[in-house]
Amino acid sequence: MTEASGSRRRASPGPADPPRPTDGGQRGNTLGVRLALAFLGVAVAAIALVAVLTAVFSAVDVSSLANRQRGELASAFAVAAASSWQQHQGWAGADLTPALDLAAHSGVQLEVRDSADHVVTATSGFSSAPGPHASAPVLVRGRQVGTVRVGLAESGLGGADTILRTALLRAIVGTAGLAALLALATGLGISRRITRPVARLISVTRAMGSGDRSSRVGEIKAPGELHELAAAFDHMADTLDREDKIRRNLVASVAHELRTPVAVLQAGHEALLDGVIEASPEELGSLRDEVLRLARMVNDLQTMAAADAAILQLTREHRDLADIAGSAADSLAHRFETAEVTLDRGLAPAPVLADERWMHQVVTNLLSNALKFTSAGGVVTIRTTQDGPDSVLEVADTGVGIPADELPHIFDRFWRGQAAAQTSGSGIGLAVAAELARAHGGTLTATSEPGEGTRFTLTLPRA
Repeated sequence: MTEASGSRRRASPGPADPPRPTDGGQRGNTLGVRLALAFLGVAVAAIALVAVLTAVFSAVDVSSLANRQRGELASAFAVAAASSWQQHQGWAGADLTPALDLAAHSGVQLEVRDSADHVVTATSGFSSAPGPHASAPVLVRGRQVGTVRVGLAESGLGGADTILRTALLRAIVGTAGLAALLALATGLGISRRITRPVARLISVTRAMGSGDRSSRVGEIKAPGELHELAAAFDHMADTLDREDKIRRNLVASVAHELRTPVAVLQAGHEALLDGVIEASPEELGSLRDEVLRLARMVNDLQTMAAADAAILQLTREHRDLADIAGSAADSLAHRFETAEVTLDRGLAPAPVLADERWMHQVVTNLLSNALKFTSAGGVVTIRTTQDGPDSVLEVADTGVGIPADELPHIFDRFWRGQAAAQTSGSGIGLAVAAELARAHGGTLTATSEPGEGTRFTLTLPRA
């Protein structure tokens, strides 16, 4: 019923799936446009600021240059006017024609006033000369006999001033426009580079949400962070796919494991009820063994759930890993004796911060696993030592070993190798031990050679 309902849930979104990639593409394009406009906006703001500052400072510099030029011209014409005044001892007979002609040919508007501020002479266009005027006193033997005022005509230096200002503004506007176009092109290129992998991620995410577990992003050309995001997404998808396979295998394995004891119990009880067999101690013992087998499976599942909850709320205290290992070894001593397997101990002090209950579970799982795959006459060795900043526990056996292709999977939940197929258990012991080790800030690793045995190494931060 569960599989069927799950199939219906996955199949139901089918008709609505086709439009989704298009919507994702439209969103990706919208994001690209927004990014490009953002680049353009920032660039335009920066260009506008630079253009305004350039225009202002250029205008100030040009105005300063023009004012300095007017002042120098005024001083020069004042000297010429003073020379003419001195030759004729007054303005009445002074000949200022050469100065006026020079001013006219130079594009300068000139006006000469006497000491009473009356106009002595002026160029024809002085009254209409644009812009400010510069003035200089006409001095004869240290006495001011008049004033010279100078303005720049449109056809001369004044026109050059205006042309220079216009040229600068045109250059600024043209440069700003080219920079804006360059910013827009760059923004479009960068936004496409960013949004293409994002759109790919959206498409793959939608595909996975629709039930396509095989969909992957794959190798993409993108900035470092997006490339790492794509790789992390694919790794997550691979992990989810592997966990899904493990869950499916678990359902199949649990169903297979339950089928046999349930069938035996059903057949045995029916035979007892029908009187086909008698309720002998042997028959009742066989039924009890099947009940115990079911209880072990339920206990394994309960242990896994409890370990998951414990990982979130460990109570870590100062403990000696040697004491915990010794206690776990003592609790399993009878089983080792019954299996005729020697348990060799070498427990040196190894202080740790650990939850004693769950660390005891870790050591018990490792010893039980070693005992399970070690035949009579074999040896299981347990050691605790200190290695620099770490406390280390090792459990080694002389059992059948683990094939190289199975070694990477031994800490997966509900995974059972070929050698475990003939033994009882659900394949969670090592997975629980590894997760509890990680929860304590440590690691659990394994090395093995088929036919020579396996060594598990638990490394925890030393207290």
